[in-house]
Amino acid sequence: MERFRIGIIGAGHIAEKMAYTLGRMDDAEAYGIASRDIARAGEFARRHNVRKAYGSYEEMAEDPEIQLIYVATPHSLHFPHVKMCLEKDKPVLCEKSFMLNRAEAEETVRISEEKGVFLAEAIWTRYMPFRKTVSDILRSGRIGTPMMITAHLGYPVAGKERIVSPGLGGGALLDLGVYVINFAMMMFGDGMERIVSSCVKSPSGVDMQDSITFIWPDGRMAVMQATAMCASERQAIISGDKGYIVLDNINNPLRAWIYSSSHELEETIEAPEQITGFEYQVRACIQAIRAGKTETEFMPHSETVRVMGIMDSLRKEWGVIFPQEKPRIAGNPL
Repeated sequence: MERFRIGIIGAGHIAEKMAYTLGRMDDAEAYGIASRDIARAGEFARRHNVRKAYGSYEEMAEDPEIQLIYVATPHSLHFPHVKMCLEKDKPVLCEKSFMLNRAEAEETVRISEEKGVFLAEAIWTRYMPFRKTVSDILRSGRIGTPMMITAHLGYPVAGKERIVSPGLGGGALLDLGVYVINFAMMMFGDGMERIVSSCVKSPSGVDMQDSITFIWPDGRMAVMQATAMCASERQAIISGDKGYIVLDNINNPLRAWIYSSSHELEETIEAPEQITGFEYQVRACIQAIRAGKTETEFMPHSETVRVMGIMDSLRKEWGVIFPQEKPRIAGNPL
């Protein structure tokens, strides 16, 4: 079967990782790279053996050879870039966090569904096969009744502009907190009755360290931390009355240790070998597009919108407002 032709918008670090992944896949290829700087796009194309370089995002979106566009620009630019692609009938896989807020997510989902054009959020942990492995362990009763999740994710990235700039949708929540939130919802579902949270803000007014707790009506809890100020162990633990599971890395889990309630290691489970982990979301998108769907079962539109709504409510509690939102706060509060 011919390799699926994918275009990339943006030429930063995350785009490099996607291009590297596509270059090692048998069923997809990095066909195009678009940047506002054609020289940068050209250099990117040479480095990753990408067929075509474009000096504008619109030019690539109008190329009939492109079958899917991966949006890898800062959070603040996701909405205009995704909207432009959808309006040109181009399927889109957009990096997390999907948008700045729920309103932008709802608008792009509306366009996708009205036009019948595929759209998905690139929250890669949702697509990994190891996610199902862990869920199957929970359903099997191996650790009894799961009641508690702890999940941590932190990197010392406080000096990066995309983190500290409100205009770029900065903060730990949209960059890192989105992973712990998604993990908790993957394992325990939605329907939380209460959310308790706090944060530490930067001088620029964005959140730099977050503590978030989800509480479900049946007593289950997820206690989460996200920080842009230091490195953390990145682990997640799911605890039940008969034992617990420890995952080595919430951001890309490759190993799970299963312990008994007496803290004895019972089993170690390894994830399947991967290129980078990005390949799973690409293949899910290809499958959905070929089936004529507008979304993927791994991260449906409703779940993307739900997560954006949760992050809106957290930012509202913390008083974190992005400049793009201020003109419409009075008429459309977060």
